[in-house]
Amino acid sequence: MIDDGQAIHYSAVPRGTPVYGSDEVEIGTVERMLDNYRENILDGFVIKVPGHGLRFVDAPEVARTAERGVTLTIASEEAGALPPPPSGTGALRPNLRSGPLGRLFGKRQ
Repeated sequence: MIDDGQAIHYSAVPRGTPVYGSDEVEIGTVERMLDNYRENILDGFVIKVPGHGLRFVDAPEVARTAERGVTLTIASEEAGALPPPPSGTGALRPNLRSGPLGRLFGKRQ
């Protein structure tokens, strides 16, 4: 059993956190998290897989996010078949210069 600590929100998972397959074999490390801030949902993680570079793990393939590890629903041997990350994406954040949040923080268009 993986000693990955307490479960945490996906947005709190730091870069470099180990990523494990469902067979408890380490696949790689978290490079970054992709989320839809407005809807407060995880899109997935970009992970660094040795020998395969950066790969994208879609949210349904993430079984658990914890203090010391992310566990996937796929086995370690499937990690190399993961797709590369989508280009030009990152964590979506609110636009504080417009809309209701901009008004809340005293900024106008």
